[in-house]
This record gives sequence, C-alpha cells and structure tokens, in this order.
Amino acid sequence: MSENYMGKSLRLLPSVDEVLRDGRVTEMLENHPRIVILEAVRAILTDKRKGILSGAVKMRQDIKKEEYLDMIVETTAAAVKRSVQPNLRRVINATGVILHTNLGRALLSKRAREAVNIVASNYSNLELDLKTGRRGSRYAALENLLTSLTGAEDALVVNNNAAAVLLALSTAAREREVIVSRGQLVEIGGSFRIPEVMAQSGAKLVEVGATNKTHPEDYRKAICGETAMLLHVHTSNYRIIGFTRETTVSELVEIGREYNLPVMSDLGSGSLLDLSRFGLPREPTVQEVLGAGPDIVTFSGDKLLGGPQAGIILGRRTYIEKMKKNPLTRAVRIDKMTVAALEATLREYQDEDKAIREIPTLQMLTINQEILKKRAYNLESILQSVLDKTIAEFAVEKGVSAVGGGAMPTAELLTAVVVLSPRNISAGELQATLRHGDPAVMGRVQEDRFIMDCRTIGDTELQLLAEAVAQALK
Repeated sequence: MSENYMGKSLRLLPSVDEVLRDGRVTEMLENHPRIVILEAVRAILTDKRKGILSGAVKMRQDIKKEEYLDMIVETTAAAVKRSVQPNLRRVINATGVILHTNLGRALLSKRAREAVNIVASNYSNLELDLKTGRRGSRYAALENLLTSLTGAEDALVVNNNAAAVLLALSTAAREREVIVSRGQLVEIGGSFRIPEVMAQSGAKLVEVGATNKTHPEDYRKAICGETAMLLHVHTSNYRIIGFTRETTVSELVEIGREYNLPVMSDLGSGSLLDLSRFGLPREPTVQEVLGAGPDIVTFSGDKLLGGPQAGIILGRRTYIEKMKKNPLTRAVRIDKMTVAALEATLREYQDEDKAIREIPTLQMLTINQEILKKRAYNLESILQSVLDKTIAEFAVEKGVSAVGGGAMPTAELLTAVVVLSPRNISAGELQATLRHGDPAVMGRVQEDRFIMDCRTIGDTELQLLAEAVAQALK
C-alpha cells in the first residue's frame, strides 16, 4: 500500500468528536451511558487505524468521508448494543440435556417464579416472626415442609450440596477420621472432589475397599479411636457395572450402631419421587434413604428435585442443631430468593401428581413420546414457513435425551428431534452463530447436522427458535 493511499485512508477517518456529534449517536446518548459509547467509538477508530497502517483494511479509492462516517456509526451502534447486553441472558436449550449445568440446571415452576418475584419486589419476613414480632429464622419456612415430606427429625438448607457436605463434615468430624469406600470418592463437578471437600472441612479421609467392591468388614477393620463418622456417597453421576459390591446405607447404619458412630449419606441429586414408573432408572428416594436410619442425609435442590440451587441437609436433630450453630453456616446460608423458590417447589410435592405436572424438570423427565413427536412436527412446520429449502434441509427423527446434572447417568430417554443440514455453511458455523443470537440457542452437532431436541424446548419457544435459526442462516 502506497504512503499516499494510506495517508488518504487515514484522513477519511472521522475524529471521536465528529462521531459523537452525529445525530444517530446523540440519540444513542439519550439511552446509554456516555462512557460506553465513548469507549466503543475510541476502540473502533483505533482498530480501523491499525488496520489501515498494517494493510489489513483497504478502502475504496472513491469512498467519501460521509460513507466512512456511516460505517463507523453503524459499527458503534452494534458495539454498544453488545456491550449493554446482560452477560447472563436467556438461552433456548435445544440440547436435550434437562439438567444442563452450563445452562443453569433446573427451571423453576410457575409457583416458584411467582414466589421469587414477590420477595424480590417487596420487603418480606425473611427473619421476622410475624406472630411475635421478634426475630425469626430464615429456615423456618423450609424446615416444616422438609420434615413433613421426608420424615426427617430436622432440616437445614445451605447454598449448594458441596457446602452441605462441607458443613456436615466440619461439624461432626473436624480433625478426626471419616471412613468412605474408595469407589465413592467422586468428582462432583467443576473439578471438585469428595477428598478435597473433606480436606477443606478438616476431616481426615480413610479409604476402604476397592474401586468395584467394598464389604461391611472393610469398614469394621478401619474403625479406631480417631473415627468420627461413616460416610456413604451415592454415585449419582456414574455407574460401575459387572463384578461389584457396595456396602448399603442400611449395612453402614448397623455398623454405626455397633460402634456408636454417626452415619452420613450424600445422595447428590436426591429425588422425593420414585420415577422408575416412567421408565427411568431406579434411584433411591430421599425418604427411602432416611428410612434406612442414617444420622445425616444431604442432596441438591436444583437437580432431580427441580428447585433452586441449594444444599439440603436432613437428619437427626442433635446433629442438625450443631450445624446451625457452626459459624460456617452463615458463610454458606441461602438468600431470600432461594428460600422463596425452594418453599414453593416443596409445596408442589404435597400433591405428587401436581408436582409432575408443574415442576419443569419432572415434566421433561416424564413427558409422553406423542407430545414430543407433535412438538417436533410443529417446529418443522414453522421452519418450513420461515426457511427456504435451498438454504437448509430439515426433518423430524428419533433421538436420545440425557438427564444431565450428574443424575441418572445410564438413562437414555427416547425423544423426537428436528435435524437441520445447512447448505451454505457448516453445522458448526450455524451452532456458533446461534450462540451469539438474542436469545442464544444451544443445540447439538452430529455428522455436520444441527440437532434440536424437543424435550427441552418449550411450546412457547418454537416460533422464537425457528426465527433464530432463519436469522442465523442469513
């Protein structure tokens, strides 16, 4: 590029003040902070200047300064729109993974959403006893429901299940030994592992047995004067099959009583309902595990329960009371929105049939195949109305969904999917474009086909999804 041409191109660049004086930009200033627009203009002009000097940006010889200003203003408007867009925003989940950790896991029921809106928009009696006018407990609204639904003596809720395990171990076994099967030393997500959580609690890990087999006698042999607890971790996010033997909670409780030791069961993604009647793998319910007699049971609120992120601790009052007095409880306590959402979710379980109808996670887990097929054909029909067949081919096929969230790893849920094959771009390019849309869309790519699983797409999202795909293919 000649110096004369480069100099001319640089002179075409408007100044920051020229851009800010443009009528379209002054309109933007009425709706957006000046600093956001100013930073966008500066960044764009700097980028263009560097591009011209490096030869990466080539200007037409006949371009006029007004045209170049138009380009800068349009680029500024797009940049400002992106910068003011919330980082946490809506995503249409077309992956078929119901409890998708990256997408926020469980969706809340209508009742739970309304409860959150009320306490978020108004003052509430979070820690006020309205009967006496004195300070109350933020857990009171949840304790009665949890004990009533599960039969536990007492209950406590913290901000997630890792915190629940941490608090329980810190309270009952700090600086003493906790015995756990080697096959149950799971990684619970985000690279956090049971041994690491245990170390943080101050408890000392004692592994027993082998990866595939642990017998009751292995626990008995490991018990000594330093033993504080026997821990059972339900491997909800993986399965070992074949030549296996796991010591049950009931067997651990028997050993615990024999040696006067408390037993804790970490259920992970605990469920209040037996969903095997819907063809899902058999998982022990919270009530069944409590019925086996452990002193402490922990599980998540935003997995199979279908509520907000929370760690639920149930068990004997003597241990729960000690946890409530542990200073760590304040560090991991739940806020008013979690209290509201979890209370509303638990109330749904007072009528099991209603819970299955109203809690989105349970709806998606138990939905009828005919409904899924009808939803897929509806999506295909809408795509036909907004897409030209010369741009992409699409069809309804059978597929398999996943539960996700570390729950029911062996479950294969038959589903109906809409498969789309773009003609002018790859499926991977379509997927990347859809991620940057508004709303963003997440689907699956297999064999250069973009797959939309109708199990996790709501009926009210079909039109929006089809329009997002049409826009991305343009």
